[in-house]
Amino acid sequence: MNDKQSTTEDKVEKKESIFSKAWFRSVAGIIVIFLLLGIFIFWRATVGQIKIENSLIDAPIIALSPATPNTLEEIYVKAGDVVQANTPVAKVGSETLTSKVAGIIVSVNHQEGQIFTPGQAVVSMINIAEERVVGKIDEDKGLSKVKIGQKATFTVDAFGNKKYVGVVDEVSPISDTSGIVFNISDKRAVKQFDIKVLFDTKKYPELKEGMSAKITIFTN
Repeated sequence: MNDKQSTTEDKVEKKESIFSKAWFRSVAGIIVIFLLLGIFIFWRATVGQIKIENSLIDAPIIALSPATPNTLEEIYVKAGDVVQANTPVAKVGSETLTSKVAGIIVSVNHQEGQIFTPGQAVVSMINIAEERVVGKIDEDKGLSKVKIGQKATFTVDAFGNKKYVGVVDEVSPISDTSGIVFNISDKRAVKQFDIKVLFDTKKYPELKEGMSAKITIFTN
């Protein structure tokens, strides 16, 4: 091998080396760009979102009781029944107890012959129209950004990652004193507030009272 041939081979090797380095830099640059783009997309997707882990499907309990003390004579419904407004549910003495609204029967006292007094529930039910996803949020975790009318999505533990859609319907004006936690650094009480999300109960009939849920609220 003469010097001229050796010099030519060295030049080829240098060109190949330069090309290899340039190619590596280009690929590395593309990867960095995609990583930055991914981070930006993730940031854009999560900014303006407030997540509430401690949530559940809930509705106010309606207690049906007699107007005057008397003996339970008959029961006409059972737990799980769906009833319409003005449906007879029980008879106490000569008084027939009826549902005031449409809803679901959640509990029934079957102790016929027992005396029931006003305020003592013979039958308990929930108003389906009042069913909400209720979450508790710490006052320092974005409470000030939550407003009525904001879009919300939620998942329910019983149905995996299936997303349900709703809207913020109520932001509690007072804190939940039972949910107070303490900030470790200064021992100050961090209060929690209830956030209620309205959803279409007819569209999502599989959602039941008491199911655990997780809420995401979109504050943008």
